[in-house]
Amino acid sequence: MNSRNKGLIEIHSAVFLFGISGLFGKLLTISPIIIVLGRVLFSSICLFFIVKYLHMAIKLKCRLHYGYFGMMGMLLAIHWCTFFQSIQVSTVAIGLLTFSTFPIFVTFLEPYFFKEKLYLSDIAAAAITFLGVLLVVPHFKMGNTMTQGVIWGILSGFSYAALSMLNRKFVKAYASVKIAFYEQGTAVILLLPFLLLQQPVFKTRDVMLLLALGVFFTGISHIIFIDGLKYVKTKTAGIISSLEPMYGIVFSLLLLGEIPSIRELVGGSLILTAVFYSTLKKQ
Repeated sequence: MNSRNKGLIEIHSAVFLFGISGLFGKLLTISPIIIVLGRVLFSSICLFFIVKYLHMAIKLKCRLHYGYFGMMGMLLAIHWCTFFQSIQVSTVAIGLLTFSTFPIFVTFLEPYFFKEKLYLSDIAAAAITFLGVLLVVPHFKMGNTMTQGVIWGILSGFSYAALSMLNRKFVKAYASVKIAFYEQGTAVILLLPFLLLQQPVFKTRDVMLLLALGVFFTGISHIIFIDGLKYVKTKTAGIISSLEPMYGIVFSLLLLGEIPSIRELVGGSLILTAVFYSTLKKQ
């Protein structure tokens, strides 16, 4: 097997795992905050051993970077908490599709962070995404669970977009595995107090699901994705990543019996089309 095919298999495998991870929001009956705490706890432990195995230095290059990485960990915690909250109050499809709006937020944040030009086509893509979101919402009422799911999902997309900007700032200075370790380790520290506040009752099934979510669907999947980028262009990886909501929707249908409505399918198609265009244009 040549290196490019190996990279493609790794990217597809990682995106497949990313897509299925949303189902844990339905499989677990504990709160989104505790789900994320379990996820980052097991994932950061996994990443720690990988960092040590690769003989990477744990320390960062300067004190200021610890502050930035703390902020990145906070954004990661917000991103995953709002993502699972979206799925729990609505459906896996709603959570994944509305989270997928993050490249549009990136389009508008990049000119501010990196002084890059904003084009008319970017605004058009954002308008199409907004139309798609309107179609996904059946009735825009705060008491409607689908509306709540869309709002939480969009907050998840926005926080992930902000996190992506900071990741882009540091990805040339640090290995991706080390960045992921610091982000998820910080998220553990920030979310630990909620364990005392909520005092959840864990069943053996919950612990096993959290272990699988943290190790296989977070830690290992991110490592596989990062390794695949060595052999596959970022453009190709971005296109493959567009399949993430599709995997989640298909498996939520097969395993949970969640059937997307026609409005959700049409709105989702518009969102993914705009995201697909933005991904192509950025490369």
